[in-house]
Amino acid sequence: MTLHSDLTRVLKDNSRTFFIPIARLPGKLQETVASAYLCMRAIDEIEDHPDLDDRTKATLLHGLGPILQACIGVGNDHPGLIELDSFFSPYRSILPEVTLRIGDWLSSAPAEITPRVWDATIAMAERMAYWVENHWHIQTETDLNGYTFSVAGAVGLLICDIWGWFDGTTIDRMCAVQFGRGLQAVNILRNRKEDTGRGVDFFPVGWTDKHMFSYARKNLDLAKAGIVTMPRSSFKYFVDIPLLLAEATLKAIENGLGKLSREQVMQIVGQTD
Repeated sequence: MTLHSDLTRVLKDNSRTFFIPIARLPGKLQETVASAYLCMRAIDEIEDHPDLDDRTKATLLHGLGPILQACIGVGNDHPGLIELDSFFSPYRSILPEVTLRIGDWLSSAPAEITPRVWDATIAMAERMAYWVENHWHIQTETDLNGYTFSVAGAVGLLICDIWGWFDGTTIDRMCAVQFGRGLQAVNILRNRKEDTGRGVDFFPVGWTDKHMFSYARKNLDLAKAGIVTMPRSSFKYFVDIPLLLAEATLKAIENGLGKLSREQVMQIVGQTD
């Protein structure tokens, strides 16, 4: 199998929200966004792993940075990429494929945009290490804003840079941050029971579900207000599906369903055809 087919397979295995919109992008853009998404997901799988203690998570997240920094701009056969194998070796039976193959995903982005994807991946690992070491200590809405930027809003900025590189599209960067924050807030609501079960609470002190619903909707509405003013482009097609799925997921959670069925997802996707 080729690396491109592996990208597609692993992407489909790891995201039902983004697989379809990414698969609809033009070839070079599709490969770049898929690469970036899988790099971010690789890091996320370390942060959220149920069988790794916080110390191990922080060690892995901090350790990735120096290895990747040494590889930027020196070719895909650099020994540093091979070093990733030995770096992950003690955890090969624990970590998922998407994490173990982060070197492949990084190497699959076009050379002109590769440094930006690598830099974003390194920064993501360090930000997540910070939150792991501080045990996701969220007391206020300011703390929540910091967390949702770290793990999602900053990804929106990377997407802006990728589109600008691809076709010169200028995207409202604040809108991209709000897009990421809104989606992350929906994830927090959806995973609430699982997160609190492992001793992690992303809700600021005194917040109820009602507060988090309001926070999610505020950011999603701000994102939509910015996107609607943009000319119709591949970016708008890309964000349409995640926004619709996020709003439908909020309604499902409010109705006690927790998540959307596959049939509901496909029905929503069909609205964008």
